[in-house]
Amino acid sequence: MPLLVTDYSWTQTESMVYISVPLKGATAGKVDILSTDEYIKVHYPPYLFEAFLFEPVEDARSTARVGNGAAVISLQKRVHKEWENLMITADDRETKKEIRERALLKYQEKLSQESKSKVEKQHADKKYALETMMKLEKEERDNIQKMKDTERERTTAELAAWQLKQKQKLEEKEEETQLKLQNQRGNPNHVKVVAKEQEKGFSGGGKVKQNLKNHSANNTKKKQVDLPAPRSAGNIQVTFTPRVFPTALRESRVQEEEEWLQKQAESRRALNADTEELKDLKEEHRNSDWLKDKGDKCFATGDYLGAVNAYSLAIRLNRKIPALFSNRAACHLKLRNLHKAIKDSSKALDLLTPPVAANAAARARAHVRRGSAFCQLELYAEGLQDYQAALKIDPHSEALQADTQRIRDIIQGTAD
Repeated sequence: MPLLVTDYSWTQTESMVYISVPLKGATAGKVDILSTDEYIKVHYPPYLFEAFLFEPVEDARSTARVGNGAAVISLQKRVHKEWENLMITADDRETKKEIRERALLKYQEKLSQESKSKVEKQHADKKYALETMMKLEKEERDNIQKMKDTERERTTAELAAWQLKQKQKLEEKEEETQLKLQNQRGNPNHVKVVAKEQEKGFSGGGKVKQNLKNHSANNTKKKQVDLPAPRSAGNIQVTFTPRVFPTALRESRVQEEEEWLQKQAESRRALNADTEELKDLKEEHRNSDWLKDKGDKCFATGDYLGAVNAYSLAIRLNRKIPALFSNRAACHLKLRNLHKAIKDSSKALDLLTPPVAANAAARARAHVRRGSAFCQLELYAEGLQDYQAALKIDPHSEALQADTQRIRDIIQGTAD
């Protein structure tokens, strides 16, 4: 049973109520606060504070702050007037049970609505991010296409200018040729030169033909040398990097997976400072893996105390392995050490981060073990939260579905 807190303090004004609950050394991360319009609960194992309020308050305008060793709850009164007491004075257990159950149902509805709003916001954010990414990609494609078009226009203009220049050079060369021919025709010695050349051609026709033939062969050989060699035929093998994750890269969990693998590798290399204190043990007794296997065997044979000892020694050697805390929590459940089971399960969940597919089963087991401990302490609301978290990880488990529904029935008072 939890220990009820009685050393709280409270003050009020006409419009506000302030409640201060001492945390007795508990850290802010271990404090669970439930607040509705008529019921307040502050739970930090093994302590519990409950307040059945004297009059209803505005839950939406109320706040809670944890710090300086206390939880301070500020409540907005629905009706502005002085209260005679903080809580109702009725000692009727049934009345308090009814108020508690009604408050838990309101709290569950509030959590469900917040979860739904959070999911909708996440979907909206993802949609906005995707639209923004698509817009940026489209702008980038348009810029690339614009650069291509600009480069194509520049290249086309340069080619047209080069063609025009070549045409002008060809026309100039033809004009020079025509001028030379005209000059030669206008020269009186031109006829004699032509006659001499014709006589030489008739007398040495064979030699001229041979020279022309050799010149043609040389030109043909030169042209053949200038031609590039034909390309050899063949096949080009193309390989692609295999996809590791089924989703798109911007939606994948590559970073979380790598972080989890790195933490696993570091946990295998981690040794605590008190390893030197255990140097008198045997070699295998200083191996956390060997001790874990030893604890597993003890648990399987029903030696839960021996399993706790093995896991505890392994934890002294290495506090980075979440399975050691989770398995020791299972042993504490068997031994009815419920608060220790909650503490070890919470530590295992802290180490099982970031949440990835590789540690999904371990996270589900840790949630179930902590939820079972809460339920055995009759803290069904906290137990229901852990079972719902486990069911979210493994939604197709019929056993989890049945256990979660059974806890809901207990909270609503409809259990057989």
